[in-house]
Parts: sequence; structure tokens; C-alpha cells
Amino acid sequence: MNRRMVLYTVGTVIKIEALLMLLPTICALIYKEACVKDFLISIAACLICGFALTIISRPGNKVIYAREGFVIVAISWLALSAFGALPFFISGEIPSYIDAFFETVSGFTTTGASILTDVESMSKGLLFWRSFTHWVGGMGVLVFMMAIVPSLSDRTIHILRAEVPGPIVGKIVPRMKQTTRILYVIYMALTVLMFLFLLVGDMPLFDALVHALGTAGTGGFGIKADSMASYSPYLQWVVTIFMLLFGINFNLYYLLLIKKFKPVFKSGEMWFYLGIVALSTAGITMNIMPIYESFGTSLRHAAFQVSTIITTTGFATDDFNQWPGFSKTILLLLMFIGGCAGSTAGGFKVSRVVILLKNIKRELKKMLHPRSVDVVRFEGKRLDEATISSVNSYLAIYALFFCAIVLLLGLEPFDFETNISAAASCFNNIGPAFGAAGPASSYAMYSPFSKFVLSLAMLFGRLEIYPLILTLSPSTWVKK
Repeated sequence: MNRRMVLYTVGTVIKIEALLMLLPTICALIYKEACVKDFLISIAACLICGFALTIISRPGNKVIYAREGFVIVAISWLALSAFGALPFFISGEIPSYIDAFFETVSGFTTTGASILTDVESMSKGLLFWRSFTHWVGGMGVLVFMMAIVPSLSDRTIHILRAEVPGPIVGKIVPRMKQTTRILYVIYMALTVLMFLFLLVGDMPLFDALVHALGTAGTGGFGIKADSMASYSPYLQWVVTIFMLLFGINFNLYYLLLIKKFKPVFKSGEMWFYLGIVALSTAGITMNIMPIYESFGTSLRHAAFQVSTIITTTGFATDDFNQWPGFSKTILLLLMFIGGCAGSTAGGFKVSRVVILLKNIKRELKKMLHPRSVDVVRFEGKRLDEATISSVNSYLAIYALFFCAIVLLLGLEPFDFETNISAAASCFNNIGPAFGAAGPASSYAMYSPFSKFVLSLAMLFGRLEIYPLILTLSPSTWVKK
């Protein structure tokens, strides 16, 4: 274990967080808010700790292997959340540190679950910081760091694999730094494009900015008590479309840019993802039509909620907690599917679902024809048995962790629907749940212990379990 490189990289991440806090500080200055000094104190704390770590642990060997990559990602995300909570806590707008930590973890992991009961009373600077954490966490702060920091090893593919969600991650161009820069250029371009579409729909400048940041990261922190409900149908449709776009593998956008259209339109994962969206939207639209005045309104609400749940964004145009059981069941199932690999969406991932279904089909065929030799293909490529085994293993550990979270939440005096949907929502980085944690409510009613459990659930879900498990394993730290 290259401990010096781990600590040096974490220190660099904390220093970058200090730079990122300058943007909400400027926002607070523009609106002449008192939280400016709270951001400056937080920035100072980040810089002191960041420089201390990088100076004390300056490495002679900068090589990063797989275990260093996993440990760097896990510790960096914990540090980001711990320091990112300071502005909320120091300002007193979130007086409990565990609540501030929950809110920050929810931001960086792009979950969107909130403990705030009166979000509209918050200062603009802190509202901007909440949504900006979504944007930073959506693509990954370490991916961002790899794009701008020249001193890191080019073997940082291990960091990318540990931080970018999904079972299959690789370079889209030969050099890792080029890959990360391309990904961020695409990410920023889509964010700016959405921001412009929102402005065209007469959304106020600040509202358009925070909603573009929150949608790009598929996070879903709103700045109004009713989330997106009070905005126009045009703005709701814009958000719906861009949520779906940010839930697609970013490698496909790169292929479109270099005019390789064939692999994009042959992407089985993309079509499966869009097919799930279409079928779910159709089913919910028909189910909720008696509630709304027209087919168009029903379609708009159904499409929005399907998009926000499958992409794990978490915005809302209505209280879907009041919808019929059939619609709520569809939304609950979508919580577990999530978006595409290599997107900013959370969840189990469409790619894993496709691989599992294809493997089940192969196993059924083997039962009928034991001597047959069949292979599982994904995106036109033959998958080796190690990849299929890793998907099966992840399903098992995913189920075990989910059950553990539900069991711990069972200590709370809430109904089963509330606890199981809250566990599913936080573990899959979605945000709103059902019951007492529905879109018209918050997670404020949970105890500090449960908020800490749900914070860890969000981190485990965003980092897909393994980085945190390996970091907590003593064997990871043994020198070899």
C-alpha cells in the first residue's frame, strides 16, 4: 500500500474542495449574505488540512495500483463530505453537524435526500453550494482532479474504475487524462445547454443555474418546497428530457462527436433503458389519468417521475405518494434499476440488469441443451466469465447491504413502507421515498443514528460498495 500517495491525493482533493467553495462564496457576496464569512472559514479549514497532508506525505513513488485507487476514492469522498458540511454547520442554518453531514453526503452522492423542512428560507449561497455539490459529485471530483492536476500518475484508470459507476469502465482515448477531459467537456456542454433552455422558458437566472447543476449531476436538490411543481409545463419537460440525457452513458456522446453513429444506435443498454422509460411512462399515465384533468397532464407527470426515479435525480412535479399502488410499485422497481453505466445516474445500473437477463437466458438454454456452447454478448462484445461472475457477485453483496440498511432502519418507529423505500432511495441515490419520507416531506424525522446509517448508505451506493469495504479491510493496508 502506497500510503503516502493515498494521503497526498486526499490532501489534493481537500484543497480542490476549497477552490470549489469559492463559487458559492461569490454567490453569497453577490446577494450580500452573512454566510460569506462561513464559507471563508470553511475554505481556510480545507486549505490548512489539505496543505498539511500534501506537505507531510509528499510521495517519492506516485504509482497508483488498484487498492490505492479504491482507498483514495473512499477516503476522499468521506473527507469531501466532512469538510463540505462545514458551511451549513458554521452558518447555523443547519445547527446539527450530523444533519449537515447528511445533507452534504446527499449532495456529493447526487442523492437529493434532505433534512430541511423549510428550504426556501436558506441563503442563496448555501442553496448554490447544495446544488453545486451535485454537479461536482455527478461525474466525480477525482475525475475532475485527474483532468486538471498534472502531477498525478497516468495509471489513474484505477481511480476512474473505483469512482465512475457501472460494471464496465475503460478509456475512450489512449491517455487517461485525455479521457477525463473529454468526459468533463461533454458534461459541461450539456449543463450549459440545459441552462440556456431553462432561461428560454423564463426561469429566473439563479433558479436556472441551480436546477441545471442539480439535473446534470442527477441529484435533485430543489430550492422550492414543492420542488418543480410550481414551474411551467415547458420547464418540467426540459428537466425531464435532460434527466434522461444525463442518465445515458457519456461514452455514447463522445462517439456521436467523432461521428461513429453505428455503435451508438446499436447500443443495447441505451435502448433497454429507453424502453423501460417508455413502458413505465405508459403504464403510469394510464393508471393516474383519473387523478388529472387531461391525458397531457397525466403524461407529463408520469414521464417526469419515471425519468427522475430511473435516473436517480429526485425532483418532483407532484406528490407521487398519493398515486395508486400500481404506479408506486413501478416507481419503487425503477429505484433499483437506475441509469446506464458511465452516466451520472445511480442505482444498480441498466447494464447489469441486461447482463443478468442474458445470463439467465443462457442458463435456461443450458438446461434444455446441456451440451450447447453459448456466450453472453454485451454491446457487441463477448463477455468473459469473470465479468459475468462479478455482476452476479455485486448483485449478492448489493442485496445483503440493502437488507442490512432496512434492518437498521427498523429500529425507527415508522411503517415498513417508509423504511424500506427510504433505504432503497438513499442506497440507490434517488432522494424522495414513500410514506413519511415522501416528496412532500423530508428525512428530518429520523434519529441521528439513522441519519448516519443513511449517509453511509448513500456513500456505499454512489461508490458501489467495494471502495469502502476494501478501505475498512485490514488486509488492504498490509505492506507487500
